[in-house]
Amino acid sequence: MAASETAADDTPLILVDGSSYLYRAYHAMPGLNAPDGSPTGAIYGVANMLRRLLREYGPERMAVVFDAPGPTFRSEIYSEYKANRPPMPDDLATQIGPLKELIEALGLPLVSIEGVEADDVIGTLAREERERGGCVIISTGDKDLAQLVDEGTTLINTMSNEVLDPPAVEEKFGVPPARIIDYLSLVGDTSDNIPGVPKCGPKTAVKWLTQYGDLEQVIANADAIGGKVGENLRAAIDDVRRAHDLVTIRRDLDLELHADHLTRRTPERERLDELYRRFDFRSWRAELGAASDAAEDGEEGSAGTDTDAPDARYEAILDRAELETWVERLATADLIAFDTETTSLSAADAEVVGISFAVEAGHAAYVPFGHRYPGAPDQLSEETVLELLQPLLEDPDRPKVGQNLKYDCGVLLNHGIELTGIRHDTMLESYVLDSTASRHDLDSLARRYLGVEPTPFTDVAGKGKNQLTFDQVAIDVATPYAAEDADIALRLHGEIWPRLAALEGQRRLYEEIEMPLVPVLARMEHTGVCIDASRLAEQGRALAERMAAIETEVEAEAGRPFNLNSPKHCRKSSSAKRVWVCPPCAAPRVASHRPPRTCSRSSPPTIVCRN
Repeated sequence: MAASETAADDTPLILVDGSSYLYRAYHAMPGLNAPDGSPTGAIYGVANMLRRLLREYGPERMAVVFDAPGPTFRSEIYSEYKANRPPMPDDLATQIGPLKELIEALGLPLVSIEGVEADDVIGTLAREERERGGCVIISTGDKDLAQLVDEGTTLINTMSNEVLDPPAVEEKFGVPPARIIDYLSLVGDTSDNIPGVPKCGPKTAVKWLTQYGDLEQVIANADAIGGKVGENLRAAIDDVRRAHDLVTIRRDLDLELHADHLTRRTPERERLDELYRRFDFRSWRAELGAASDAAEDGEEGSAGTDTDAPDARYEAILDRAELETWVERLATADLIAFDTETTSLSAADAEVVGISFAVEAGHAAYVPFGHRYPGAPDQLSEETVLELLQPLLEDPDRPKVGQNLKYDCGVLLNHGIELTGIRHDTMLESYVLDSTASRHDLDSLARRYLGVEPTPFTDVAGKGKNQLTFDQVAIDVATPYAAEDADIALRLHGEIWPRLAALEGQRRLYEEIEMPLVPVLARMEHTGVCIDASRLAEQGRALAERMAAIETEVEAEAGRPFNLNSPKHCRKSSSAKRVWVCPPCAAPRVASHRPPRTCSRSSPPTIVCRN
């Protein structure tokens, strides 16, 4: 069947490198598990990225492309291709089938062609779409696909927010997209076990390609390249040409599948509900239920509808009666999500200009009282707002949750309010659950756990030298931004806390150490720490005298003076003796190979080397 010759749609064709994201999500996400104990981290990570693409682009045509199991033509070219890769971890392999079920339930075409890698399928479909005049977005974290970029083909990485068009490719790699294949042929690819030129790194490859033009010209001028790296190039010419074949993405496959076949289908809500229940993706299931309720009420939906967040109701509270109604509601809530908007990132210098609350997902309120700009509407006074809210904020029996509440504690102390009842902090929940998985700021957590993109501060306040402080932001602009912060904090807690609560050791760390420290550290930062300046100075003088004495003894052992603070003066050499200094007794000792036994008072000795 021939590809269609009709004009391309206005919306781009989106091709997702599913194999790339599968591994990236597996390593990036925490160890999530379904109620039956089966792993779900990779499923959640990939689905989260797909939902983001659907939300941001609303494409009519989109496909998720996976590698098929088994060898490909590259294995015939080079038997050691990808030979260094370990087998897929069992807890990842078990997630592939359920992930594909979820992708199909989302209404997305799923592509996997035997004997062909995902890159080649993507390359062929992208070429076909470009020939018919359409634009292509390739979602991937694989640098090899940069060779496909052109004026109508863009790479995006939803995990790093990186977007690569032709200028961005050249800025990142030092060569334009047309030279990416040559570049990869020279540097090789350790992840695929493709050898390039030994000791030829990115800078050397860019230098050669800039000087000579392309790979064949680099090879033609190999004799003119001096040094060891030149010898390596001349010895590796066969490897480089083979690498060129291996890294080149095929764009001419004879596929039965074409771009016109990649139309999205209507999501299967019942199947999604069952899968979300099975995987314990509760917030997504709740959103699905909210969308279904809206449909039953007569609201129309479509394949491009944003279902990543419930229909939000964010309101500004500008009169006392409205605030009193909210205070009554907050006083009976099981958990209050809370956030402050201020004039500074420094808690010590910040003034509160407004407070936001949420007690249910999708419904939040903002109480402005310190916005100062020409034409600002009437607001409640600071005295009125704090008079009504202070008893609630200082009530230890009213549980509160927020993002980085230590900051909010500090700024409220500036107004004479001591925030109590701090039950949860989403930043600390994320950190204790998995400290190294990602950043723990609100925007990063929202993207990771909720699949939503919060409004950036620069969208409401501007950027650079013209950036406004929040008291200068118009209230109608400030309200959805501020209320969203409280709403997202509440939703994040609902997503992260069950995972943390299931881990006994980490839960104890969170509840017994991290959370109790929040108000303590806030008060310390607000009040300051008393320091005996004279004793501190005395200690400094004593340490300086001891350091000078040790330096004198070390130089005596070394036989000449040198700067102990200089790495250059202290670097190792084949003729160097090592001077080991035992800090407790300040006794320098010389050893040729390993440190001598230290005294009983010693911690690991400090090594000082003599040239």
